[in-house]
Amino acid sequence: MDILAGVVADLKDELAALRIERAPETGRSPWVVWLAVLILVGAAGAAGWFWVFREKALVVAAAPAMERPTAGAGGGAASVLNASGYVTARRRATVSSKVTGKVIEVNVEEGMAVHEGQVLARLDDAQPRAALELAKAQAEAARRAVRESEVRLAEAKLTLQRRLQLVRSSLSTQAEVDQAQAEVDSVQARIEAAQQQVAVADRQIAVQQTELDNTIIRAPFSGIALSKDAQPGEMVSPVSAGGGFTRTGISTIVDMHSLEIEVEVNEAYINRVTPKQRVVAVLDAYPDWEIPAHVITMVPTADRQKATVLVRVGFDALDPRILPDMGVKVRFLRDEGPETAANPARPPLMVPKTAVRTAGSDSVVFVVRGAVVEQRAVKTGGMDGDRIEVISGLQSGERVVAPVPDTLKDGTAVTVK
Repeated sequence: MDILAGVVADLKDELAALRIERAPETGRSPWVVWLAVLILVGAAGAAGWFWVFREKALVVAAAPAMERPTAGAGGGAASVLNASGYVTARRRATVSSKVTGKVIEVNVEEGMAVHEGQVLARLDDAQPRAALELAKAQAEAARRAVRESEVRLAEAKLTLQRRLQLVRSSLSTQAEVDQAQAEVDSVQARIEAAQQQVAVADRQIAVQQTELDNTIIRAPFSGIALSKDAQPGEMVSPVSAGGGFTRTGISTIVDMHSLEIEVEVNEAYINRVTPKQRVVAVLDAYPDWEIPAHVITMVPTADRQKATVLVRVGFDALDPRILPDMGVKVRFLRDEGPETAANPARPPLMVPKTAVRTAGSDSVVFVVRGAVVEQRAVKTGGMDGDRIEVISGLQSGERVVAPVPDTLKDGTAVTVK
């Protein structure tokens, strides 16, 4: 028992040694602790709100202001207007016949070169040829009638002379002389009428000859045949007969030396176009080929429905690659003024058209400056495709925002993607 009591006493001493003494009470009130907790929670909430609703940088795209290359048909001049149109031919004709008839011969094929007066086709000429022979026969009959009347006139004149001699010898009466004179006058009138019949017959021959010539279809000018629209055995007519069984043309011919461009320009921008203005044309088929051209004229009327004005543009030099009805894009170039002539070595700066924001007569761009943008006023010039010339306000290599978001303003924080 003594031993057990000693063990318990040792355990109590060891447990007492492990006891942690509590700090003495400081006298702080509980509401102070709660105030500190509330302050910490408020600060954490404010930090979270700032993190969530802080201003974020606007993601934009940027493009550098670059000098316009001077190579090409347009040189260093900027365009004042872009438009599109088609290659057309001033001399283009669908050759047809003057009369209705059956085709018996076609001497043209697509792509064939033809010269003026060349026979393209022939029609059945049996009926007009027979009518011509009839007219010639009628004319010959009229001429023979004239010759017969001339013989009778000579006989009537001899009779008149005999009667006059008999009257002078008192062997004939004056009535017989008058009768002979009337016969002479009658035959003379018949001769004049017959001569008129001969003239009419000759005119009839000319008409029938024309009808016969109309069965031969010839090229009205030299050019290239674009199509072959009729075949032997088909009927052709100068007018549409309906039903779809009668052709109205033999072939379409184009004079390749008369090719030009027709462009419809919005009437709001027609003041940028002037006669003889320099133009650069680019065919859709050859997008890397710039063709020098010039303005021929502006048709002095506007299309009321489309609000456009037709502009004719001529090529400075033709090329076999230029074909009728090809699509083409044109740039009307700005004429070089005194400033351009005085500084020919300074090429213009070009930026995307979407980088310029226009408000009335003022134009501005947004230049990227580190993490923010700077709004800057600029002076713009002509356009070149999807780019626009900046005359002043920018330096080469400066980056501008393009396209410009509606919410962008001076000093906005941005991130360039």
